[in-house]
Amino acid sequence: MPTSAITPSGFTESGLSRLHDVLARSVDSGKIPGVVALVSRGDGAAHVEAHGTMRHDGGAPMQRDTIFRMASTSKPVSVSAAMVLLDECKLRLDDTVEEWLPELADRQVLKRIDSPVDDTVPARRPITVRDILTSTFGLGMDMTMIGTPIMGALFEQGITPNLPVPMPEQDEWMRRLGTLPLMYQPGERWQYQISSDLLGVLVSRVSGQSFDQFLRERIFEPLGMKDTGFSVPADQIHRLPPLYAPDPATGEFQIWDEAEGGRHSTPPAFQGGGGGLNSTADDYHAYFRMLLNNGVHERQRILSRPAVELMTSNSLTPEQLAARETLARDNVHISFGQGQQGGWGFGMAVRTYRGDYAPIGQFGWDGGSGTSTYADPVNKITGVLLTQVGATVPSAIHLMNDFWTTLYQALED
Repeated sequence: MPTSAITPSGFTESGLSRLHDVLARSVDSGKIPGVVALVSRGDGAAHVEAHGTMRHDGGAPMQRDTIFRMASTSKPVSVSAAMVLLDECKLRLDDTVEEWLPELADRQVLKRIDSPVDDTVPARRPITVRDILTSTFGLGMDMTMIGTPIMGALFEQGITPNLPVPMPEQDEWMRRLGTLPLMYQPGERWQYQISSDLLGVLVSRVSGQSFDQFLRERIFEPLGMKDTGFSVPADQIHRLPPLYAPDPATGEFQIWDEAEGGRHSTPPAFQGGGGGLNSTADDYHAYFRMLLNNGVHERQRILSRPAVELMTSNSLTPEQLAARETLARDNVHISFGQGQQGGWGFGMAVRTYRGDYAPIGQFGWDGGSGTSTYADPVNKITGVLLTQVGATVPSAIHLMNDFWTTLYQALED
């Protein structure tokens, strides 16, 4: 049953009952062991539901304070660190990055996306801070390009977080990144993932602090996000469920990452802004509600209003936007329907067309560990959906779609 006993303002009782049924049905199906969901509207109380168990074969029940691997929903949160530095004029959007990231000076660019990694031309211009924040610096993960030399090189160098081998500490990661050419000219094409990890290195070097320390002092502690970080303390590891990556052919549950002794049980060598955070529904609620409140949390300003407006607005040019929309539309069968929002701000998707029940302007992102976090400035909605099932199968993404479809039907007006 819902954790909240009082229907929050802005939602109908029947609508929230339907949301409860959708969540419960996903658990009853056996495809989702457990789920925690939180929704709020305006300054009203949050409505929280927790269903199922921590493990697919039973165990402790899901709780409101269960900790989840946030995967790519780390991106909308980690980018806030760069916005702090922009607010303080320690970064400028169109500064080139060689001062802090000398490994990225004098870039070479592939002649074609399927070229050998040494078949290159010089970059037409240096990489800028804006290129990194908008995910257009020229290199990224593109699962439609598996088999090309550059994708093979990315995997071989341990640049991505998707392999069993952990990523190296940030200076070694940068050294390896510096040995690779760019896929596209700086600013030419939106590319996924690597920009968000690179952003963490940039923040660390500009601030002189670890990325984790900077986020904790400037974002997490002011917002009361006490359970958010790149690892889970030993005395809290019981609150972290295993992450499952079910077999795509059979659906059989397989553990990708166990809690005790797993990737998130000790501080990682690389603090990845693209997917390394752990958190709870309430912590993420505090963050996204701060964004909806134009950067203010309980009368304390965390980010300036212009910073929030910039990061939650589409940053892509018409040409970049068309390429991103085409990528999403042509691969809907691979993504199980995820990623159809259109635009991209800083570290998050921003809806630029009305493609489903959510309005233009909704911002946030989903994670490959079965997480979904968005805020909607039109309806003043914050929504957080957390599971422990990876996107090797469509179960979690189907639930995300059903969650948001049902949530919008629950609005009072």
